[in-house]
Amino acid sequence: PGQHGVFLIMLESCSEDLVPPVGEGALYLRPLLFGSGADLGVKPSSQYTFVIFVSPVGKYFGPGTTGARMQICTDHQRAAPAGVGNIKCVGNYAQCFSAQRDAKADGYSDVIYLDVGGQYIDEAAASNFFCVTPDNVIHTPQLGTILPGVTRDSVVQLVRRLSDSDLKLKVGPVSYATALSATEAFLTGTGAGITPIEHISSGEESADFACPGPVTQMLSDMLTDIQSERAPDTMRWLHDPFVEPSYGRDSFMEPTF
Repeated sequence: PGQHGVFLIMLESCSEDLVPPVGEGALYLRPLLFGSGADLGVKPSSQYTFVIFVSPVGKYFGPGTTGARMQICTDHQRAAPAGVGNIKCVGNYAQCFSAQRDAKADGYSDVIYLDVGGQYIDEAAASNFFCVTPDNVIHTPQLGTILPGVTRDSVVQLVRRLSDSDLKLKVGPVSYATALSATEAFLTGTGAGITPIEHISSGEESADFACPGPVTQMLSDMLTDIQSERAPDTMRWLHDPFVEPSYGRDSFMEPTF
């Protein structure tokens, strides 16, 4: 079957016991594709295996977590321009393990990577970065060397539709000086959802944030209300695979203003 049929078969075979109660977790679905051909050499595989990993999950940074404590990584980069930093492949995670291990040993939740020039924020090891500055501008790095996360895209689309708000969105370079002077910050990801950041440290400088800040809480509520059908799904994000045989194209587009 096609990819849609594969997901239907997987959903039908899942036990309802795997699905956490509303508000207490989620059922995480992760499609995986790996080369499984009987090949030896640096070349594409002659055969591939597609599987879907399914697991109930709780809060990404652990139970009882209110916000994330992030360490800016200044001695290691996760991706280079013209590389594969924007592709969800294993090579975008393995190189993060040593920096993550060291940061967690020092009491941090995760690391924030900078670009190869060491000036601007790239993303966290497995989530995208946002911050809100005192002038009510929501900043997030542009696509290119970062993963085009679905939750990141959802937040971008929600902010663009806040016509009755004085909040503005800026997609582009975000210096770590901007992040440290922000009034609040948060991470987005499939596993992380929208996770507020309570502390950022660069080693020499650090900042504490409201956790969650009002903007972070508002966006989190907006997204979960749509997901839980407490608010109208005007952007048609929700999809019942057992009722609707097709769905809209992906919205991974960088906004232009």
